[in-house]
Amino acid sequence: MSIISEFKEFAVKGNVMDLAVGVIIGGAFGKIVDSLVGDVIMPVVSKLFGGLDFSNYFVPLAGQSADTLAEAKKAGAVLAYGNFLTVTLNFLILAFVIFIMVKQMNRFRKEKPSAPPAPAPTPEDIVLLREIRDSLKK
Repeated sequence: MSIISEFKEFAVKGNVMDLAVGVIIGGAFGKIVDSLVGDVIMPVVSKLFGGLDFSNYFVPLAGQSADTLAEAKKAGAVLAYGNFLTVTLNFLILAFVIFIMVKQMNRFRKEKPSAPPAPAPTPEDIVLLREIRDSLKK
């Protein structure tokens, strides 16, 4: 089997296509969650904590002094823990949303209970013993 035909067989399998679709949708979904965190949630959290902007929380490691994270990064190394908090919150929201989605999918996939299975047929030796018992009773 040639390399080209092996690759074609691999690429056309259902699992590979499902994975590709999942990665593409996941990337788009990640952008939606980034926007939700950055544009909706973090401003509200920032307002609750007195108008603080978490994206500008940093510790300059090169001794530079700057007002914004962008300026500090231009001047040298920076420990941007505010950005880390934002990304961590982003991850937690994404994980929670995926958990809810999987939970709902599993709920919809549950099959409705069917009728109980029919009892197994009685083995022949038991049937024969019952016939003998009944005939002895007569």
